[in-house]
Amino acid sequence: MGRPLAAPSNDVVAVEQLKESYDALLREIGKVIIGQETIVEQLLAALLARGHCLLVGVPGLAKTLLIRTLARVLELKFSRIQFTPDLMPSDITGTEIIEEKGAGSTKAFKFIQGPVFANIVLADEINRTPPKTQAALLEAMQEHHVTAAGQTHVLEEPFFVLATQNPIEQEGTYPLPEAQLDRFMFNLWLEYPSPAEEIQIVKATTSLFAPQLHQVLSGEQIIAYQDLVRRVPVADNVIAFAVRLATRTRPRGADAPQFIKDWLSWGAGPRASQYLILGAKTRAILSGRHTPDIDDVRQMAVATLRHRLVPNFNAEADGVTALEIVERLVRETT
Repeated sequence: MGRPLAAPSNDVVAVEQLKESYDALLREIGKVIIGQETIVEQLLAALLARGHCLLVGVPGLAKTLLIRTLARVLELKFSRIQFTPDLMPSDITGTEIIEEKGAGSTKAFKFIQGPVFANIVLADEINRTPPKTQAALLEAMQEHHVTAAGQTHVLEEPFFVLATQNPIEQEGTYPLPEAQLDRFMFNLWLEYPSPAEEIQIVKATTSLFAPQLHQVLSGEQIIAYQDLVRRVPVADNVIAFAVRLATRTRPRGADAPQFIKDWLSWGAGPRASQYLILGAKTRAILSGRHTPDIDDVRQMAVATLRHRLVPNFNAEADGVTALEIVERLVRETT
């Protein structure tokens, strides 16, 4: 069993400071968002791991409000893009215009930045726009830059994309292909609130009370904490468990259980192993611990793996979902 190296003393202090900032973030977000603690934790984990999130939930579950609130408590530039069938790639990345320079009427092209030039980008209902436009955003997510007319424009760090989808209204939508889904670190499903939480929501949203939010972290601090995540030491056995969990989802693999072979056409690629470890690292330090354990990997498995599995017709016939497959795999993997 591998043993992690001790964290440097300055990183020990940084972890303690991050834990304090995380608790403050939860308090500020909790002034507006009632419940959804796990979703908030996973959103912040993705941000600190330099990942992106896909949020799925029926209308009215405050997906957009959650993201707006997150942007307000972080000192970051926020941009919202409403995806529609007629949205063009240049509506996201930006476009070039002809501009006159001086009295001599000298003309030159000038690049006008699109809404993707922000720190937090909300891609609302991303599946309502055609694949060509989806790809423009996903390229920016992967490369952290935009190319227009042969010129490369670097996006400001930190850069975090949160995309939303409605799971029940599929008419006129363009589902994200598996290769594009793989760009998202987490796929988060928002559930209905409990009756007690819904009572609190109704009380808070049907009065004149407007909570005052305070900014907790700046962009520079977030970048520093993102670097901290990369420095977190991980035991060899934890990495081996994450890789084993990902490789067991591949139906053609030697280690795949029979139910994986029966129910899946394709499993998760190496990016899943990377995100399992990054998610586990972030979960650990957000809890005030200096190194993750196997339980941290287990807790991140559903959000990391669910959208990377492709169930086959047998799974559909048996009424088995990707979520159920992931949950069973986590239970049976040691």
